[in-house]
Amino acid sequence: MNDLPNNWKKSDKSIRAIQLAFEFSKTVAEVIRNQANKQGLSSSDQIRSIIGLQPKVPKRPRLTVSLSEQDYEILANRYQLPLDDKAGIRQAIADELIAYSQSVPQREETN
Repeated sequence: MNDLPNNWKKSDKSIRAIQLAFEFSKTVAEVIRNQANKQGLSSSDQIRSIIGLQPKVPKRPRLTVSLSEQDYEILANRYQLPLDDKAGIRQAIADELIAYSQSVPQREETN
């Protein structure tokens, strides 16, 4: 372990973390996702809360999407970008998501 570069040592704990995946009925998954959403948590943090663990503080909150080559072709067309401009397509998606989030009325927080 001592032969690792210093900047890699910081990631050692997260590298050793084991991700568990569960397959449940649609109902179980929906209840957990809906409750997480109502509480402003990710599904993972909702599960941590249910099983008695503290939610992890995200270093960089992010959203993810998986794209196939066919998806990239559709998006390159949509955004009028070359198919090989993956960074441009990624930026166009980000811009569209930001615009979308700004167009949706925000619900008032009640505490």
